[in-house]
Amino acid sequence: MVRLSELRDIVESWEKIEYRVVSTAELLELVIEEADSSLVPSIEEDIDAIEGELEHREFLLTLSGEHDRRGAILAIHSGAGGTESQDWAEMLLRMYLRWAEKNSFQTTILDMSHGDEAGIKSVTLNVAGQFAYGNLKSEIGVHRLVRLSPFDSDHARHTSFALVEVLPESEGNAEIVVNNDDIRIDVFKASGHGGQSVQKNSTAIRITHIPTNIVVTCQNERSQFQNKEHAMKVLRARLMDLQLKNIAEEQAKLKGEHVSAEWGNQIRSYVLHPYRMVKDHRTGYETSSTDEVLDGNINELLRSYLISNIRS
Repeated sequence: MVRLSELRDIVESWEKIEYRVVSTAELLELVIEEADSSLVPSIEEDIDAIEGELEHREFLLTLSGEHDRRGAILAIHSGAGGTESQDWAEMLLRMYLRWAEKNSFQTTILDMSHGDEAGIKSVTLNVAGQFAYGNLKSEIGVHRLVRLSPFDSDHARHTSFALVEVLPESEGNAEIVVNNDDIRIDVFKASGHGGQSVQKNSTAIRITHIPTNIVVTCQNERSQFQNKEHAMKVLRARLMDLQLKNIAEEQAKLKGEHVSAEWGNQIRSYVLHPYRMVKDHRTGYETSSTDEVLDGNINELLRSYLISNIRS
């Protein structure tokens, strides 16, 4: 029923475009016959609106992957470089949270490991909403920052790296079945920022999937039950991602292709010194509006990747 409703919305949107095209064409014929130019500005507005809607429909074609309509599990891991990279990871977290807010996606931080001095070592968050995964899948890979370090007494230029992972959210327990005998659940006290009630009680959860050795932790909620639910959601997403990667690797072997590791693939650079530029190395798209990008205005970066991917 959900899929039927989605398909009905798609059909109705195309029918509306068809109606607008026919109406505008008829109005244009009338203007030509009557030699009345007073309606030309109105017709031009209609044409611009139709073109804008068609461009939007073209973009939606880039979100036609099997899992693109789903929510996403997004994880950020600081790279080598200590405090500098940990601060960069926190900057990326703020960027994605601001982007989600501006695009009406709901976010929940599932787990966060704070840095020793500043920033974060890693964070996992759930981005809920239709097409969250389809939009964010372009962010998978290594993000590089070049800037004058605020943590260096000499104010020298530093390069920092952070890895971004994006997984499609599993839709229900039936899709990915986790056998209770295959997991080990450990309960411990939360650490870091969380308030006394969180840190005094053993509410944090660590789930180990024994067959794959995947480990998931969640400690941001006050309730042990909520932390377990969030941890299981992340575990199912990681198991589904592993399943998809195994299928892709088998297909690549049949095709004779080389499957490269994601870590080390620098997808985007954010340069704050000696000039200001954000550049996506896969599409060549670049902008000097670094402050806007770091404030969550990344739709053009996402769009450039998704459109180039479908056209290639």
